[in-house]
Amino acid sequence: MSNMSNVGVFFLSGFSVTVHHKAVLFCLTLLCYLLIIMVNMCLIVTITLDKSLHEPMYILLCNLCINALYGTAGFYPKFAFDLLSDTPIISYVGCFVQYFIIYSYAIIDFSVLVVMAYDRYVAICRPLQYGALMSVQRTSILVALCWCVPLCVELCVVTLTSSLTLCGAHIDKLYCENWAVVKLACGSTTLNNIVGLIAISFYLGHILFIVCSYVPLVKSALKCTETRRKFTQTCVPHLLCLLNVTAALLFDHMYSRYGSTFVSQNVKNLMAVQFIVFPPVLNPIIYGLILKKIRHRVLTWLRTTHQRFKLTLKV
Repeated sequence: MSNMSNVGVFFLSGFSVTVHHKAVLFCLTLLCYLLIIMVNMCLIVTITLDKSLHEPMYILLCNLCINALYGTAGFYPKFAFDLLSDTPIISYVGCFVQYFIIYSYAIIDFSVLVVMAYDRYVAICRPLQYGALMSVQRTSILVALCWCVPLCVELCVVTLTSSLTLCGAHIDKLYCENWAVVKLACGSTTLNNIVGLIAISFYLGHILFIVCSYVPLVKSALKCTETRRKFTQTCVPHLLCLLNVTAALLFDHMYSRYGSTFVSQNVKNLMAVQFIVFPPVLNPIIYGLILKKIRHRVLTWLRTTHQRFKLTLKV
């Protein structure tokens, strides 16, 4: 990071419209973060402790929840602190760390959902080969790739952006974002644009892979009642989560690059934070409500905990 002497801190100007609502927003932020921790930890603990759930689909779901905790940790504590601050700022290094965490979280989420699509394809369309194609070893390799590839991609993007000489320090968002920093550069950003487009094209290829996986899935579901039941139980929550994550990321990316200056700051803020607010809350709830085994285990655990609590009170 050669230009640290050029810019020491960044000013987060997205907070300019929160001046009169800081207390309310702080309470909502705290409640939202606690809800995210609670619902994701609930699924992580349930899947970890119940050996009958140690299957590829549930292992991938557990990673989805772990990633949600990782990504939100890069946003919510700093966001809550900035709501209480008179001048929301972030250090140069802190900015890149925050960007790295938030956007690596986003593409890890997407990568895990891609592997889940492959898992559902094999389970429904090639059930006799499921044990071989989704063995423990192969699942472990796929999970490792879901984490390592996005982390390496974001490390390259952050390293490239940190080499730019900046002519400004005001970021028009509630958190640090790569494109917002790139727009502050004094010189050419052609290389950054090229690398960004390559990364986007790579993850657009993921969408094509998901579509190719779901075409035979839908065909199989239309032919057989049993396959249709399995598709409804396991593929519908996956599609809802995928739609949730894709829409949120698309809004954020399109606005970051092409957002209009005529849009109000409140709308800008909503578009900027939705992918860090909605997927971490909705994904575990969607899976928890629709997947029968998860729902049954969670309800059983809650009933047991309630009974133990009542016995403790009597004692």
